[in-house]
Amino acid sequence: MNPRTSGKHSVDMTSGSILRHLILFSIPLLAGNLFQQLYNMVDTWVVGNFVSNEAFSAVGSITPIINTMISLFLGFASGAGVVISQYYGAKQYDGVKKAVHTSVLTSVFLGITLSLIGLFLIPYLLRLMNTPAEVIPESTMYLRIYFAGLLGLTIYNMGAGILRAVGDSVRPFYYLVVCALLNTVLDLLFVIKFGMGVKGVALATVLSQFVSAVLVVFALFRSESSIKLNLNLMKIDKSLLAKISKLGFPTALQLGITAFSNVFVQGYINAFGADCMSGYTAYNKIDQLIILPLHSLAIASTTFVGQNLGASDISRAKKGVNIALFLSMISSLALMVPVVLFAPQVVAFFNAKAQVVTFGTQFLRTFTPFFLFACVNQIYMGALRGAGNSRTPMFITLGSFVLFRQIYLFVMSNYIINEPIPVAFGYPMGWIVCTIIATICYRRYDFMKSKII
Repeated sequence: MNPRTSGKHSVDMTSGSILRHLILFSIPLLAGNLFQQLYNMVDTWVVGNFVSNEAFSAVGSITPIINTMISLFLGFASGAGVVISQYYGAKQYDGVKKAVHTSVLTSVFLGITLSLIGLFLIPYLLRLMNTPAEVIPESTMYLRIYFAGLLGLTIYNMGAGILRAVGDSVRPFYYLVVCALLNTVLDLLFVIKFGMGVKGVALATVLSQFVSAVLVVFALFRSESSIKLNLNLMKIDKSLLAKISKLGFPTALQLGITAFSNVFVQGYINAFGADCMSGYTAYNKIDQLIILPLHSLAIASTTFVGQNLGASDISRAKKGVNIALFLSMISSLALMVPVVLFAPQVVAFFNAKAQVVTFGTQFLRTFTPFFLFACVNQIYMGALRGAGNSRTPMFITLGSFVLFRQIYLFVMSNYIINEPIPVAFGYPMGWIVCTIIATICYRRYDFMKSKII
């Protein structure tokens, strides 16, 4: 029995309509990411409407800390996805099996390690962000619960990454829907019914993530294709771990340092007070929704390029990148226009305090149009990762999102004008710089040297 065709959920992207493959792959991925963001937004909405403004600021402002730890793992997971997609495109199914088992087992070790590191660093990171004293207790409580349950998140993301590497973005979507609905129910139950406040929101999130992890692991054990998990094969292949690490470490370093740099950015925002923090929190939640289409298409381009380079079809891989870029531009515009027009109403959904709405509206209307630059850099860097080149996106991102932004923030706040909008303008400026560099690197890249197997 052919292990490739027996997996009814897997998709071979090396033939057929490119547009159709990208859309069908991206839609469930987009919907899944949407549900993931929605259940994160439910946390913020429940806290902002049923607890306190300080609790709202606490839950919203710790996002950079959480993203730092998660991003370190997602870098490794992206390396695993590229290796699996290229083996799959090349029809080397034994390589797929070994890579899958190596990835899952390593993700367990990394989940435990990152959980312990996160718990240890909580007080130092909150201090680094200039977190106001009245916000620290609830921020600490949320982070302790979240990091204690980090293993569920890492297992789910690795399992979902494996499914996507072979073209299956549908089942990860279903699992996120379950997770989002469960999180919403538990939020309302713990906070409104039992009055648990921030503690209840954190517990709801962690429990929901563990459920999604169980579902994705169950799917891998029941799979009929080459990604099927088998306890007897559960061991780490050192040569494959080296390949995954070679691709994943630069991405982990890039994502981790970029997320960590946002801890400093949040520190600049926190200095303007709780209302500005809350307005920026609302902006970030909406920001994360707008970026979903291009994020989904960037992942699609990574998988598409990986499979087609595995099949040695460079021309088709590049065509897929161009179509993904066009789709990301159109979908982002469709979201940006209503957000700009109805910014006050959107911010008020999270927190109706007048000063918070003012800050949030200013952030949204100033920064949202610059998402078009993000479309370009994310698609091109996703394509480079699919080609097995994770170092170039790492250097591009670190240079534009970390080095450039930190210099901008320091100069703007200390020597030009220390006001919320000019300081926070470092975000879109970073996108512009990143787009210029990413475009040059992508167009000059030699895809003939990209195969890793």
